[in-house]
Amino acid sequence: MCRRFAQSVGEGLRKVVSAGRLQRAVLEESGPWRERSYGPLQTLELFVEQVLSADHSCQDAVARAASARVARGEARGSLSSGPYCKARQRLSMSLVQRLGREVGQALCEREPRVWRWRGREVKLVDGTTLWMPDTASNQVCYPQNRAQAPGLGFPLARLVGIISLSNGAMLHWASGPCEGEGSGETALLWELSARLAAGDIVVADRYYAGYFMVARLQQMGVDVLIRQHRSRRSDFRRGERLGVRDHVVQWRCPARPQWMDEATYEQMPSCMRLREVQVGGWILVSTLRDHRRVSKVELHQLYCQRWKIELDLRAIKSVMQMGQLRCKTPQMVQKEIAAHLLAYNLVRALMAQAAALYQIGPPRELSFKAAVQLINAFHEVLRHAPRSRVGLMQAHLLGAIASRRLPHRPGRAEPRGLKRRKDQHDFLKKPRQQLREQLLKRKRKCIEAALR
Repeated sequence: MCRRFAQSVGEGLRKVVSAGRLQRAVLEESGPWRERSYGPLQTLELFVEQVLSADHSCQDAVARAASARVARGEARGSLSSGPYCKARQRLSMSLVQRLGREVGQALCEREPRVWRWRGREVKLVDGTTLWMPDTASNQVCYPQNRAQAPGLGFPLARLVGIISLSNGAMLHWASGPCEGEGSGETALLWELSARLAAGDIVVADRYYAGYFMVARLQQMGVDVLIRQHRSRRSDFRRGERLGVRDHVVQWRCPARPQWMDEATYEQMPSCMRLREVQVGGWILVSTLRDHRRVSKVELHQLYCQRWKIELDLRAIKSVMQMGQLRCKTPQMVQKEIAAHLLAYNLVRALMAQAAALYQIGPPRELSFKAAVQLINAFHEVLRHAPRSRVGLMQAHLLGAIASRRLPHRPGRAEPRGLKRRKDQHDFLKKPRQQLREQLLKRKRKCIEAALR
């Protein structure tokens, strides 16, 4: 089973998710289990395949399982999706999350140093929203937009992720509702900040440019590069001048916010020395104060790399179809998010292997969408291939992924607009069930009038 899990998305993934690591993780997170048609590893395998496939349905996953059993000479088994859905509910949430984070961590530990920025790990931070089926339980945990009338919106979840600049893996993530106390992106990043390591460099947009967030990261030994918040003014006539539109200034600690307890506030520094530079039409704030080692142009070039997390989140939501979740309970929603991010990291692992094997530079130069397409195309043949042919087929897969390089498009700009016109349908102004009953009532009246 462990061999099939690694082989189903490429034999090279054994280097990241080994059979021993899988078994150890399952025993520690799931404990002993009774032998069933869908054990923990098989359920996890099908779950990963399900989120990678274009179909995304549970029935498609059941069909894949039946195909695998027949190929091994076993009985086909039931084609009902009920047992598989129950197996997904039994699957340990911590197991899926742990494997997803371990894959990302293993990629960072084993990547060539030349892929990093000056040998340091740069981590990109950003958030996005996901919507899910409109069920009562989902609405309780993930309320819809308050501007929408009840029954006319969908539950919304907020996701904040930390993604490696060098290899694109999702290293850590946190999710929660879009409404209520502690549901903002900064609150989720505050929760995730404990997972950062000294020596990291965090690059984020100006939404995260608050005093307390920068101070917390600086206390942990993490450097920061953030765009200046629009509410803060920079006067380059003050402070320690380093160059043209380049100086070091002091930020003073503001009053304690309501969400912060007194003990945490007492640990905050009374002031911080930060570098502010104006370059490329932006004002950037950074803890990298030595202008001799890092010029303002280099800061600008590094901040421009922040856009890659926007592309990563778009790939996760569009290519892997995570923007529209399918599960109908909050517990399964969290598990579905974790399964998507585990599958995403596995694809990134395969891209990293292809980039390293063919020496084409960082895996960021390869197309994520093309990698997913190739994995799905090679999937069935790899899963059922004899051991003697797996290596050759894996080499062909890695070579195909390595050949799908992204074009070099510096300074690319695209308008935020759609050329294709949408169908002219009115928005729902009443719950769908009420409108359905009105249509049926009108239809019955028409039939009765015709029979008179």
